[in-house]
Amino acid sequence: MSHTLHPLRRQRLQRSELAVPASNPTMVEKAADSEADYVFLDLEDAVAPPEKEQARRNAIQALNDIDWAAKGKTVSVRINGLDTHYMYRDVVDVMEQAGDRVHTLLVPKVGVPADLYMVEAMVNQIEQGKGYQTRVGLEALIETALGMANVEDIARFGGRLEALHFGVADYAASMRARTVNIGGLNPDYPGDQWHASITRMVVACRAYGLRAVDGPFGDFSDPEGYKDGARRAAALGCEGKWAIHPSQIALANEVFSPPEAEVTRARRIIEELRKAEAEGRGAAALDGKMIDAASERMAQNIITVAEAIAAKG
Repeated sequence: MSHTLHPLRRQRLQRSELAVPASNPTMVEKAADSEADYVFLDLEDAVAPPEKEQARRNAIQALNDIDWAAKGKTVSVRINGLDTHYMYRDVVDVMEQAGDRVHTLLVPKVGVPADLYMVEAMVNQIEQGKGYQTRVGLEALIETALGMANVEDIARFGGRLEALHFGVADYAASMRARTVNIGGLNPDYPGDQWHASITRMVVACRAYGLRAVDGPFGDFSDPEGYKDGARRAAALGCEGKWAIHPSQIALANEVFSPPEAEVTRARRIIEELRKAEAEGRGAAALDGKMIDAASERMAQNIITVAEAIAAKG
């Protein structure tokens, strides 16, 4: 193990992340009562330009009127991109009027670390000026060729950054990739065309202590396609996936929740290794298979998620 270590910066349960246009207060209210672990109030792509200012006001009202934490939710706001004139007012208004109520800001289309620096500087100043005792986190969407080319540097940014998300729709557009469905597979490609990109993002996340989250699957009439995509992302190390429709929440929660048998085995691994340690052995056997320190680290990951789910109740 290297002497340079970057432990997880912030543990949050993020199996399902429901995207909700802040321009629709009814959908926001329903999201608060859903089974999603995470909800992000969208001020960006899901909101038409004429509705941007009203959506911002709606988001601020929802942050102040709804006790998201009491509902077992982490609540985030996706601000507009740094290349728009909406972004600065999103940060200023949300932070000044509800900065002690929002948990994270989701920054879209992050291309270079300086994008995060700008948002972080604004958040720092507003928190200091308002005297907030809470600390808002940042999450970054990797959804352009530039962002993926710089993903390691972005992950290394530090500061308030907690997680990276793979924004497959804009990424496909940026790469000029041929797709048939947002987040789906192109039958002309022999396998999963998103595999290499998600893997690169996940490696950057795990190297620098960030959570890794997979993005949307556009066809909400295809639950099996969604679950297949979620399983692939989970196999690569993602710990959650977006839901762009309420019907996808339960699918994400199912895929990213360790089965009870898996949790039981993880606890048995810890127990057997403790016994081996007491006997002066570094490895042990369980069900005819060798287990060692690496097995313990994998088991602990499973137990941590199971305990977070149990704590949510």
